Amino acid sequence: MQGYFFAVVVYLFVMDKAKPNRIIAHLDMDAFFASVEERYTPRFRGLPIVVGSDHKNGMGRGVVSTANYKAREYGIHSALPIAKAWQLSEEAKKQGKPEVIFLPVDFELYEKSSANIFRIICKYSDFVEPASIDEFYFDLSSAKNFKKAEIVCNKIKEEIRKEEKITCSVGIGPNKLISKIAAGFKKPDGMFVVLPVEAESFLEPLLIRKIPGIGPKTAEVLNGLDIIIVEDLKKFSKDKLKDLFGKWGEDLYYKVRGIDDSPIVLEREAKSIGEQSTFEINTLSALFVSDELAKMCRSVFGSFRTSGFDKFKTIAITVRFSDFETKTSAKTLKTELTIKNSKELEFEALKLVLPYFDRRKNPKLKQIRLIGVRIENLVKLNNAERQQNIFGNNY
Repeated sequence: MQGYFFAVVVYLFVMDKAKPNRIIAHLDMDAFFASVEERYTPRFRGLPIVVGSDHKNGMGRGVVSTANYKAREYGIHSALPIAKAWQLSEEAKKQGKPEVIFLPVDFELYEKSSANIFRIICKYSDFVEPASIDEFYFDLSSAKNFKKAEIVCNKIKEEIRKEEKITCSVGIGPNKLISKIAAGFKKPDGMFVVLPVEAESFLEPLLIRKIPGIGPKTAEVLNGLDIIIVEDLKKFSKDKLKDLFGKWGEDLYYKVRGIDDSPIVLEREAKSIGEQSTFEINTLSALFVSDELAKMCRSVFGSFRTSGFDKFKTIAITVRFSDFETKTSAKTLKTELTIKNSKELEFEALKLVLPYFDRRKNPKLKQIRLIGVRIENLVKLNNAERQQNIFGNNY
């Protein structure tokens, strides 16, 4: 742990000294889940692949996790309802095109590949941030210039191709914001470099949704103000954006100008542990939903036991109705729960979900499509505290 904190201090010192000359790369795996499946099953090579929930011949109620580029030619993409993906596959089959191969999610397989990709990147950079299972930021400021950084990234790409038999795309820029956007410019298997002097003009013609943090609702507000591309957004003063969006508006002012000093985060800890489940049919049966909730609580608690955390203080539930309206409720407990308190988790989660079966939180008595539960405010103890927590005062 001391070594980790020392590395963080060194990195922050180096980053501060080198701010004008930072070289940050963002590596994004191409259709990661589907690519890994194709690698391990050669007969799938060249065919359209969708990884996600069971389509159930068009009756499935989940979504697509990943679609490879062949499947994307059919109009299938991540987060598309799996039933719609199946329909598009059937339409393609009628046109004489290859039928889509639908596969379940295999996180163990993907995590194994992700860990090896992380190991490869760490051979070339001391400062690597796993942003997700298939995305990584890393600092290449030590390369001194962007041309050398590009050579390093090509070596990383080739090593991943050789070891994992899959491809990735890389963006290189003066900060995390620019490198992330650049990584999507030449997918798949591409690389795009944005020099510091190009950062601001690089962003200007892009649709505002390309800026991380601008989601559909924010974009809708901005479009209503005739803000369509990033250059339009630059017409707003910092104070105006702050009035519209609070503190985030001030951050946005700098982002649209290509300014981002956020550091590489060397180690991320889970902020929460949770699960959710989409039901086969919409329901308002308290007995059925509470039974499913109890199963999820037991699964979440099992993940908590093996997570390395010792306590948690907040329990949250998610309810999605038949019309896709989604609500959340959370409770922060006065006393933290530990590995001894699995029943308390089930009890508190049930109390949170009960108002959704009557008009207190479901005034139109809409049926429920999905339920989720998660625990937050996770705490790690030191060894002495952990022994005390397990054995009590007699230890």
